[in-house]
Parts: sequence; structure tokens; C-alpha cells
Amino acid sequence: MLGKLAHVGITIRNTEDSVKFYTEVLGLKLIDSMVMLGPQVEALTNIENAKLKVTYLNNSEDLQSPPIELIEFIGCKEFSKPYDKLSNIGISEVCFLVEDIDSTYENLRAKGVEFLSPPQYFDLTSQNCGKSKAVYFKDIDGNILELMEVL
Repeated sequence: MLGKLAHVGITIRNTEDSVKFYTEVLGLKLIDSMVMLGPQVEALTNIENAKLKVTYLNNSEDLQSPPIELIEFIGCKEFSKPYDKLSNIGISEVCFLVEDIDSTYENLRAKGVEFLSPPQYFDLTSQNCGKSKAVYFKDIDGNILELMEVL
């Protein structure tokens, strides 16, 4: 019934600011950007006169992993806040695999990224999930993202 995951969409306030964060701070690559509008977009979003700026980023241009889709609702003047707690119902975070979580954590902290804690170690071998380290942080709009290193 369902196929592979196609992308992960994140609603943002400002495309230029978010692209700068995701490319310059996190190191993702800009793949493509487009403006979408018209009756299909209004029907899809259920928002009258919807005009979206949609930008795709990924860690590589070959799209082997699903891209991040940044969505700016152009002309929107009112924004609700993203989830303030991971325990809220809904998509809690987007996780990126890294090779060295400790150095990535220190590098991003030096760039001003806000983390919820230092990296945490998990031994889930008894649940057949292996060992890992993970840490949560926020993007410039307060969306929660995760770094994970499989050990």
C-alpha cells in the first residue's frame, strides 16, 4: 500500500533564513526551490489563496535518503508556535544520522545551535536495537531535530 518515504516537510517562517541555517549550519545541500499556487494548492492545503515557497535540501544530490522539504506560506502573517515539548501529539522530530555525534554537537553549539541536552548514550542491545548516542536540538523556528550516531 505505502511506498518509500518521499520527503519530510517542515513549515518555516522565512525561506532565506531557514536555507541559510540548514545549509551553512547543518551542512545540507540545496536541491531545488519553487513557488506553488493555484486551485490544486488551495485544495491540497485547505487554505484559500495559498501560495507556497517549497525548497528541497538533502545531504547529497543523489536523493538516496528522503529530502527535507521546507515550506513557507508566502504572505502568511500569523504563525502558531511549533511544539514546545516532545510529548505533544504529532511528529516530534526529524532525525539525522551522523558519524561522530560528539564533534557534531560541539561544532553546532559553537555556531549557536540550541540543544535540549548533551548527547545521551543508549544501550538497547537487549531489545535488538544496538547502541547509539542521540541528542535533540532546535532549528531557527523552534522545530525539534535530532542527531543520532549508531555505535
